[in-house]
Amino acid sequence: MPTRRVHHLAAATAAATALTTAFVTLATVAAAPAANAVDLGPLHVVQPGESIQRAVDAARPGDTVLLSPGTYRGSVRITTPGLTLRGAGPTSVITPGDGTENACATAGHGICVVGTEENPLPDVTIESLAVTGFHKNGINASGTTGLTVRRTYVHGNAQQGISQEMSTRATIRGNRSTDNGQSGVFLANYAYREGGSPDTRGTVVEGNELTGNRVGVTVRRLRGLAVQGNEISGNCGGVFVVGDEGVPRAGDLDVRHNSVVANNKFCPANPRLGAIQGAGIVLTGTEDTRVTDNEVRDNVGTSDFSGGIVLFKSAVGVSNTRASITDNRLSGNGPADLADRDSGTDTTFARNTCERSEPAGRC
Repeated sequence: MPTRRVHHLAAATAAATALTTAFVTLATVAAAPAANAVDLGPLHVVQPGESIQRAVDAARPGDTVLLSPGTYRGSVRITTPGLTLRGAGPTSVITPGDGTENACATAGHGICVVGTEENPLPDVTIESLAVTGFHKNGINASGTTGLTVRRTYVHGNAQQGISQEMSTRATIRGNRSTDNGQSGVFLANYAYREGGSPDTRGTVVEGNELTGNRVGVTVRRLRGLAVQGNEISGNCGGVFVVGDEGVPRAGDLDVRHNSVVANNKFCPANPRLGAIQGAGIVLTGTEDTRVTDNEVRDNVGTSDFSGGIVLFKSAVGVSNTRASITDNRLSGNGPADLADRDSGTDTTFARNTCERSEPAGRC
């Protein structure tokens, strides 16, 4: 378990170092007048003071926009299939501009990847850069397929760190998403409306460091994905899997191999959800959700969701069905390591290591 997580972080560090070294090699060809980004065929190099958006707009499908180390003011809107937006690591920083540069800025987001539900934008990659200080989401994806977000540092944004809706086959791996106002990673069918839970066809949230947010990872009204191998600590809640009465139901997904430790910040209630504190992994209104081989410890609070692994009815009173809670290691969670506060049916608790359960007998 710890070895897998260390490998993710070590790989991210090594990749950032390699990218920084690459910029030394590129320096001679990139040293052009500041008015325009350098176009190296499929590679567009952008220097501080230049427009990322201009380079993105000039790029063709499959091109790479490469950011030198430095700070870049202004949101970026991506609508080109197969585009890669790559920085030199956390030293390539995207911050708010004047808020009028494009539709992404008007919406308050940092980077927007934009397709439609009917015609999803394919195979965009965002990697090795930082996004901070935006009024809404750091990275916001809508209507995509095959999106990759990796080795980014997304922090201090007012709502979600990394957000995705109406999308399939995403890989969100090896990122740091910290101190955002809502979730570090937020995945949903729709961000601002209800509906049934579509199958993501294999989306993976893996190897991320998620701290200081309201919730580390929120999965809302989705099916067919995995949240695995993440380091989740210091949030109000660790992982929330949220469903309701919509059909298809949310679920048929995996939460596995995560470290969920001391998520004990207090977050007051909002119009969608009650207060959160000391919540490890929470399932509400889901079906066929598998919670397996997680380390869950020292999550302590006094909210309805407090405890290590918690089953709770949804906001509209829908219970979990056929949840499987197996092979988890739990300790020091309060008021209980395993808390079944639901009236759901056919829940399985097996081979978990824990000290206290609610009701008794679940350990």
